[in-house]
Order: sequence, then C-alpha cells, then structure tokens
Amino acid sequence: MPSFNSPFADLDLIRQPEQANDPLLAFDAADQYLLEHLAAQALQPSCRVLVLNDSFGALAASLAGRLQVTSSGDSHLARLALEKNLVRNGLAFDAVPFVPANEPWQGPFDRVLVRVPKTLALLEEQLIRLQDQLAPDAQVIAAAMIKHLPRAAGDLLEKYIGPVQASLAQKKARLLTASVAERPPARSPYPSRYRLEAPALELVNHANVFCREGLDIGTRAFLPHLPRDLGRARVADLGCGNGVLAIASALANPDAHYTLIDESYMAVQSARENWQAALGARQADILAGDGLAGLNKQSLDVVLCNPPFHQQQVVGDFLAWRMFQQAREALVVGGALYIVGNRHLGYHSKLARLFRGVEQVAATPKFVVLKARK
Repeated sequence: MPSFNSPFADLDLIRQPEQANDPLLAFDAADQYLLEHLAAQALQPSCRVLVLNDSFGALAASLAGRLQVTSSGDSHLARLALEKNLVRNGLAFDAVPFVPANEPWQGPFDRVLVRVPKTLALLEEQLIRLQDQLAPDAQVIAAAMIKHLPRAAGDLLEKYIGPVQASLAQKKARLLTASVAERPPARSPYPSRYRLEAPALELVNHANVFCREGLDIGTRAFLPHLPRDLGRARVADLGCGNGVLAIASALANPDAHYTLIDESYMAVQSARENWQAALGARQADILAGDGLAGLNKQSLDVVLCNPPFHQQQVVGDFLAWRMFQQAREALVVGGALYIVGNRHLGYHSKLARLFRGVEQVAATPKFVVLKARK
C-alpha cells in the first residue's frame, strides 16, 4: 500500500470499508496539495483547524498533534477510517475529535480545510453553519480534483464566506481559498420537504440526503411491494436514507420492530424526525452505522434495502455486495432480504450466490424488486 507523504507526516492509510487488494487509494493529489499549501503558511501549533469531508482521514491524521484539529463530516465510514488510520499510525483513535455533520462545531477556527463533497447542498449547509464559527483572519480552503470541482463550489464560497482565489492546477487538483468578509447572516434552505400520497407522508430531508427533493424512482418502484403480514418480525431498513421504506412498512405492520441504519448522519437525523412525525412514540432503533456490521448474527427476520452503487465519486457494486453479505449474516434461517435495483446491475445472480432462493417480486422497465431467502 503506497504511503501518504506530506510536510506534516508520512502515513500508512486504508480506505473504509476495507476491501482485499483494493486498487483505490485513501488519499489523492488534492489532499497533498492542500497540506503543502497549509505548511507554507507556517502556522503556530495553537492554530485551530476544522477539516470537513475528509473521506478517509488523510488530512486530519496528518495534522494530528501538529495543529489543534477537529474533523467533521456526514459519513460514519469516514469517521471509522479516521479512527483506524490514527491507530494504524501510532496515535490514539480519538486523537482528533470528530463532529458528525448534524451536530454543532465549537469555533472559532483559524483555518477550515474542505474537501468539496459530491453533494453541493452539503457544502452549502456547511458554509452557512461556518458563518459564526470563523476567526476574523480565518481562511476557508477548499480542495478537489479538477474533474470533481464544479464552478458552483466557488460561487458558494464567495456567497457565504468572502472573496475567493483559485490556485493553479497541480497534479490535476485545485484549491479555492476564501477570505472572511462581511456577509449578511444566511438562513439555511435545509432541510427540504416533500409529500407522498401513498402512504400519506410529509418527509423531511436534511442537506446530504439522497434524492432530497423528491422520492427516487427506485424507492417508488419498491413501495407498493413491501412485505405485509410480518407480525412481530424484526425488520431492518439498511441504508435507510430518510426512512421512507421502514416507515411505510411499519404503517402496514403495526407489531413489527424496526431498525433503521445509514452511514449518513444527516440521513439518520431525517429518518428519526420522519419516524416520529409518522409513528409518534412507537419504538425503533435509528442509528448511524457501518451497515449491519454491529448487529448480532441471526437477529433479523427481514431486511429492506435500496442499495447504493457509488461511494462519493467511485461507482461500483462493492457496497451493495457488502450489504447483501451483511444481510445474510444478520438474517435468521428462513429470513428474507428484499431489494430494489436497476435491471442492468444483475443483482439476481449476485444474490443467488449468497441465498438459497431468489425470486422476482415485481419489475418496471428500469427496476426489479427481488426477494432473497436465507
């Protein structure tokens, strides 16, 4: 595994979730560029630095013990990666405090290092929240590989922080540096809301929730075919997003017990608020996690899942395959995994390698709903 070298540290880094013979690195040239730029500023050890959206901890782990660094982001997997990479490099797992994206920071910060996220709504929400968290001479420095850097990222920095200077390109990476200027206090446009007719729900969606402005077409295909007559079944909504699958299922199955899990803190917050609005005090376990990794084996009767096919900008079925494996481990013998997926992804054959029976429950021209029985 190549090491990550910067003026602050030489580190051995891994991605999360771990994958045997993973061809992808836990860092890129934008991380390196950002740390080189920071080192050139010769900051004092007392400098308070907030790192945002550090996918695998490359930035925060490099700065640990050198500056007063706090890490924050919306990914539970990123948090696990930071903790593992700190330990992997001889530091305590909590050497860098981590603040989930739905919780407040404790500023003021002198420097904010931002990896530009795929979802610009998350960036906008973070910049709005930064407005009262910055020291007078602070800088907000955003970094990205050029192919993943939309023009709108610079516009948001200008709108909420102050004048922006773009760097020259270096190894296909670029930095955008915003200096703090007087800006009118901004009101966040998030969370957003939309309504469903069947079931009749209004759903809250915080900034980084998938398909924040309306129900995605995969879930729309799935909803009419959720299992019924589940009795007192133990049901998990794996990768729950705003919780719509679990909530719709729970409304039709009043005695079942539900666990809603997502790696996005903002998704979990949305799901928790939506569950309470739809089902009041009915008990459920709603948590951020690495899929079903923390659940006991054979502890579930049913798993519902609309699996993702990308992690940040990386497209592939690794996360979905891992979810299927986790579901098989967590289900009792005779339990069932229900999924929706694009036809072209070929989930039927993948599930057949893990489960004793796979059947097609429903289909549209683009999607299939499958039931896999353990």
